[in-house]
Order: sequence, then C-alpha cells, then structure tokens
Amino acid sequence: MEAHFTVSLDHPALPGHFPGNPIVPGVVILDEIVHLWLKAHPGVRLAGVPAAKFLSVLRPGETCQVEFDAAGEESVKFDCFSGDRRIAQGRLLFAPVAP
Repeated sequence: MEAHFTVSLDHPALPGHFPGNPIVPGVVILDEIVHLWLKAHPGVRLAGVPAAKFLSVLRPGETCQVEFDAAGEESVKFDCFSGDRRIAQGRLLFAPVAP
C-alpha cells in the first residue's frame, strides 16, 4: 500500500521546530503514518512502535510518500520518502479493536 501526506506551514508543532528554519518533528511524521494506516484499515488500533528511524529532514509543505509492507495483519513496515530522500523507516504493530 502507498499513501502520502503533507504537513501544512501552520501546523501547531512547527513554531518551536525551529524558528526561522522549520522542520516537521518526528512525532508528527509518525502520527501521520499511523493515521494513514488506520484510515485504510478500520477495526485496528496501534499496539506499538518497535522501530522508527528518522533519516532526513521533512520540511512543511513537502509531500511525504509512505510505502507500507504488511507482514500479516499485525506487523507493518514503512518507508517514507520526499522525492529521492528517505525520510523515515520503521515498523508498527497493530491489534484488533476490542468489541
């Protein structure tokens, strides 16, 4: 599965990261990745983030392409790119939402 997101220039996390030279914080990138997966797979919830590595800066307004590789329904690897630059990679764990 592939998806993408863009963090707007007025995102509330940006003023402190960093004044005059804004970058998107890793936690915001990770939040966007998780929301993309949950939107496409209702009925599951995030159960853990065993691995996440941030490799390059993502600037507000840049499009981030996310490639997901699901190893079953519970473990999902992700790679994020902006153009040719790898922004982040890692693995997420999901579990069914309790009825």
